[in-house]
Amino acid sequence: MRYYLKKYWVANLLAILPGLVVCALDVGNDLLMMRAFEGIIDRDLRDFIFWMLLMVGAWVLLLWTGSLRDYFQARAIRAMNNAVRRDIAATLLHKSHVEFHGKDTGEYLSWFTNDVNQMEDLAWAPFYQCVDHAATAIFCVAALLTLHWSLLAAALVNAAVMLLAPQFFTKRMEKLGRSCETEQAKATGKLKDILSGFDVLRSFGREQRFRQGAEAASEQIEKPRFRLRTVKAFITAGFGCVNVGCQILINLLIGLLSIRGVILQGALMGGGNLVGGLSNSVGSLAQYLLSFSTTKPYFDKITEHGERIQDEESGGLPEIRQGITVQGLSFQYDEKPVLDGLSLSFKKGGKYALTGPSGCGKSTLLKLLLGWLPDYKGAIRFDGADAHEFTPEQLQQQMSYIEQNVFLFNTTIRDNITLGENFTDAQMEKALRDSALAGDLAAMPEGLDTPVGEDGSDLSGGQKQRVAIARALIHDCSVLLVDEGTSALDQKNAGIVEESLLANPELTLILVSHHLTPERKAQFTQVYDLQPVPPHQQAA
Repeated sequence: MRYYLKKYWVANLLAILPGLVVCALDVGNDLLMMRAFEGIIDRDLRDFIFWMLLMVGAWVLLLWTGSLRDYFQARAIRAMNNAVRRDIAATLLHKSHVEFHGKDTGEYLSWFTNDVNQMEDLAWAPFYQCVDHAATAIFCVAALLTLHWSLLAAALVNAAVMLLAPQFFTKRMEKLGRSCETEQAKATGKLKDILSGFDVLRSFGREQRFRQGAEAASEQIEKPRFRLRTVKAFITAGFGCVNVGCQILINLLIGLLSIRGVILQGALMGGGNLVGGLSNSVGSLAQYLLSFSTTKPYFDKITEHGERIQDEESGGLPEIRQGITVQGLSFQYDEKPVLDGLSLSFKKGGKYALTGPSGCGKSTLLKLLLGWLPDYKGAIRFDGADAHEFTPEQLQQQMSYIEQNVFLFNTTIRDNITLGENFTDAQMEKALRDSALAGDLAAMPEGLDTPVGEDGSDLSGGQKQRVAIARALIHDCSVLLVDEGTSALDQKNAGIVEESLLANPELTLILVSHHLTPERKAQFTQVYDLQPVPPHQQAA
């Protein structure tokens, strides 16, 4: 929390200064009220009207300054919320493939939505209110000091009691905040799951399950929030009782001093407001300190900040000149071995196919080459350099990956191919031709600017794969890994794509396929037939 307040100190200063003016005017009005009330006691109409006009002017200025305060606070909150989301993205990018996929995407979605909303409600807004109440308390102390030193002493005792009390509840509130965050993330994942399965449930007449799932997720979101609010309400009530007791004692002191003629009789009017303002401000400060403790779990998730992410492109994997070698490669998921002592070689510009039954490790091998699964035994070398010397991002500067389950962003075909980069018309035309996508575009009125829908829902499976292939080809990486990347294409288009890939002399192709015809096998430099790890070796 302090990181963001400090980073945007200028915006926060602009948000705080008008608030300080508002607090000063608010307390000043109480002093003006005392003077006006004294005019009534003295039966001095002229004096009474003078102080009342000053009060009206102060109130008008207070209202306009308050609107200015709200504007600058909203602007600062927007900047900090955007920074938080940017840093959440940086944190996710810093995770390994295994770490990232260890959680459901619904939970990450909750980070960007629920967590940021909670930060705004429990951190940013309370921070500004905390500053306002602290300023009000200081101004009230100064005003009470002008009346009598004993009132200041009583106010300080009151402040000490109200500020120390929250320390007994901080751990409890932090625990409740963590529970609230965890349950909301799980519920968001459940909502995402039932929304993704909407068509399945409705096609089988299971609308009731959809409603029940939505209701259960809603209850999972609201239950911890209810518990948090309830506990805060009881704690607030306790603080309120202490606050009321302090106000009564201080008001008795004001009355006693006024009766004895030590302070103005008008203090009976404005002095009570000053005491109430001080007590309420200090009491509110105590509550906001508790509120800050509930946000700790949300901020603890953010481990990286955007400006700390170093540009690693300069130290990336150089263009492959000789090839890739795999030596004695072994890998297992939990306790299940998938690869055991595998040794293969992929020369630059060669065309290689990986075949074999399901579960033999074909897709796993591609992920190992990409650096997504670093916990393996053996060695993977690029031109003799150990793969562990590079990050997955550096490895992927020279490798493109096409998987069977293609993902498309909910934008246009053009944007899904270029991913926001600029390419020449010649580069685009070649990628469209070699991916067999040009024919599909000819039948689309908007061509490359055709929206694809959520996850490519407006395209056929074959069209989605052709877009993914065009995306890989246009980025011109020296190594292309294809995991059943043409499985959704008809025989004619699959042939066009594969012929294009096989004909590129500069491209090192590693293709996973369950079925290759003898004619197609003959076109590859080598076909590696992988087999599952034998059961007796798995047991070992």
